[in-house]
Amino acid sequence: MNGRLYREHVEPRLLLSDFLRHTVGLTGTHVGCEHGVCGACTIRLDGVAVRSCLLLAVQADGAEIQTVEGLASPGRLHPLQEAFREHHALQCGFCTGGILMAAIDFLEQRAEPTREEVVDLLSGHLCRCTGYTPIVEAVLSVSRKGNT
Repeated sequence: MNGRLYREHVEPRLLLSDFLRHTVGLTGTHVGCEHGVCGACTIRLDGVAVRSCLLLAVQADGAEIQTVEGLASPGRLHPLQEAFREHHALQCGFCTGGILMAAIDFLEQRAEPTREEVVDLLSGHLCRCTGYTPIVEAVLSVSRKGNT
């Protein structure tokens, strides 16, 4: 998980999102709807963006997990985090971690997306604060720089 090995015994019905937040203490993975609709709990599991509220912790056994806490390196933000800062693409921050994780996965698959493709990506994430425009601009700015 974020480059570290974790070994834990968990209840078979424990959600991966709850494991990340309550067992490991990685609270950047937020839980909004618990139905996979809002996107706040998005992480990367073996390099693919997934909703952690729809997975059981035991399903992640042996997998590589990356959460928003694993994006930055010591003293340096990930380029997409920096773009969010530059474009004022966050306000309350509740949705931000999930959007970042999904956008990084998206940009690795689509290096030069169109505005419409970024808007489509964001259709799977609920944000009540920003109006999405600054988020779209941040994602597009990173794609133009080639910094994913």
